[in-house]
Amino acid sequence: MNEFIYYFINLENITSLTDFFERMSFDVYDWVLVFAILFLMIELADDAVKKRLTGERLLETLSSIFTQVPFYLAEVFVFAGAVYGYFIVYEYIPWKMPVNAQSFVLVLVMADFTYYVEHFCMHKVRLFWAAHSVHHSSNVMNTATAFRFSLFDPVLSATFHLPLLLLGFHPVLIFSAEVLIQAYQFWIHNEMVGKLGPLEWIFNTPSHHRVHHGSDKEYIDTNYGGIFIVWDRLFGTFAEEKQLPKYGLTTPMTSKNPITVQFYEFGKMFKDLRKAENMSQVMGYLFRGPGWRPKQSE
Repeated sequence: MNEFIYYFINLENITSLTDFFERMSFDVYDWVLVFAILFLMIELADDAVKKRLTGERLLETLSSIFTQVPFYLAEVFVFAGAVYGYFIVYEYIPWKMPVNAQSFVLVLVMADFTYYVEHFCMHKVRLFWAAHSVHHSSNVMNTATAFRFSLFDPVLSATFHLPLLLLGFHPVLIFSAEVLIQAYQFWIHNEMVGKLGPLEWIFNTPSHHRVHHGSDKEYIDTNYGGIFIVWDRLFGTFAEEKQLPKYGLTTPMTSKNPITVQFYEFGKMFKDLRKAENMSQVMGYLFRGPGWRPKQSE
């Protein structure tokens, strides 16, 4: 607490303040990882009590956990490269936002909106969906699903957050906001927490995110928010949970092999690309929505 007060009283000490935001965000992330592990154990115990802890369900959970191995390997290199690149670009930006608590709150809200846009594009652009589908491929919804990331996710995140840097926000504030938004995602991947009353209007909750993972027709491509669900309410992509969703892809991916999980949709996309008869079709298969097919006249 004394350290917190020191940093916010001495706002002119920019380096110390950025150090605080950096340490604060990563400390939160570390504690969330501890919470996630404990909550997953409770979920597995609950599954056992309810007699639904089948071998397949356990294997699916383990598959989600091991899928993060290539993701974190990619994250190490991409994150290091992004930090280096962001700081270089930042030095050439003539306008710079002040580094203070107000700027951090602002960049957190803007980063959350950026997450919404990024998430929306991941569902609407097939090349991005090939990566993001890894996160949606599980037919189980528990905390382990929150770890189910594509190894290409760090590249997309670093790219989509570039506009925040160009607006003059300090790189540390941007990365700290990203870390906190990512940390928030762990607790919303579960079936144990029901609806949360008035909080459902503002924040992304387990109920909202279960809908996002649903392959049901009425749930597909909804609830993209990170921390806040207000973006979905504003832009017409919100759907309320009316019944427990059926999780997974519309064309189920049943493999438990983490390598297969990582590249399943890429394989399907490359098969379509080999059928392309011209550049227009190639671009369609890459940048139009999942399931796009050329018209006969193309």
